[in-house]
Amino acid sequence: MCAQLLLQFSPVKLAELHSDLKIQEKDELNWKKLKADGLDEDGEKEARLRRNFNVILTKYRLDGRKDTEPMDTNYLKESMDSENDVFDDPKLEKLWNKATTSGKFSDDEVRKLRREFQHHQDKIQEYHILRETVSRNEDIYQNVISPSEAHVKEDLLHTKHAELKDKHRNVQASFERLRKLIHHGYDEDSDFSEPRVLELWDMAKRSNFTDDELDSIKEELKHFETKIEKHQHYQEQLDLSHQKLKHVETIGDKEHLSRNKEKYAMLTEKTKELGYKVKKHMQDLLARLSKGGLNHNEL
Repeated sequence: MCAQLLLQFSPVKLAELHSDLKIQEKDELNWKKLKADGLDEDGEKEARLRRNFNVILTKYRLDGRKDTEPMDTNYLKESMDSENDVFDDPKLEKLWNKATTSGKFSDDEVRKLRREFQHHQDKIQEYHILRETVSRNEDIYQNVISPSEAHVKEDLLHTKHAELKDKHRNVQASFERLRKLIHHGYDEDSDFSEPRVLELWDMAKRSNFTDDELDSIKEELKHFETKIEKHQHYQEQLDLSHQKLKHVETIGDKEHLSRNKEKYAMLTEKTKELGYKVKKHMQDLLARLSKGGLNHNEL
């Protein structure tokens, strides 16, 4: 079943799955080291790892449950066709309609805004997946854990619910930022345009950083935005290469086919590599900003 689903994935979606699994693998290796040193006695980090893995399985529909929605295998259609955008969340769809009919935004700004809305929809999806995963694990704890382990169970459930609340607050803050953006329009003097970077910058400004620290954060976020843009470029190139490869395969020109296969393989590996770097950088920035500081190690 999983193999059949993977065959339906676009090359870009496969690369994204690879990046998510690589992050998961790194986190599991780090956890094994912590466990060997006796630093996860309550099992909290192990439980979080399991939840994260379940989130990945659900996100890519690899959890064995039936899904009636058709799988779109064309990344460019998924990512760049803004003619018929429909968002699953009614509040988000209503806000999108308000934005696109207001006449306040140029074509470039509408494309930029679409990325922001898609990013928010992804956050909503992640929240629902996490909530469902927490609920399933809660049932397992109720049925499996013995009374003697009740205090451990309560600590783990408390941690999971705190994580869920943080995720919910994050979704609410993201929607509020979109609402203000639709009302006031884009700030022409804004330093950033990528939704993830804007979110991190807002997070930094809400924290108690000094002006010098904010300048340092801004500089690092500029580098991060460049990394994201480079990744997006390779995603587009990978999908175009895939379309061209399918076309050349129908022609049967062996020389062209060989060259296109080489280019496709190169773009696949590069997209995977950049996807991992972007996800890892985002993970590190979120962790460091939430702790109230940044170091200057090269990521």
